[in-house]
Amino acid sequence: MGFEQGDVFTPGYECPAGFCPKAMTEAYTSMTVVRSGGDLRELGGDDAHSIEFPCPDGTVVFRLVAEKVDS
Repeated sequence: MGFEQGDVFTPGYECPAGFCPKAMTEAYTSMTVVRSGGDLRELGGDDAHSIEFPCPDGTVVFRLVAEKVDS
């Protein structure tokens, strides 16, 4: 899919343009945990708001970092 180290995606509740749909299924679980006040360490994350997970194809490792957004 042409990912490069340092690429940044900002998802809402849909898959961002250009993001691997298979990897989105993995990311969605983590995003749901954070949105509901959970702790990503329970899924193997580095801290409460970040986690790394491999692409289902095993060729890319993604890092998801949750950041508070002012509403």
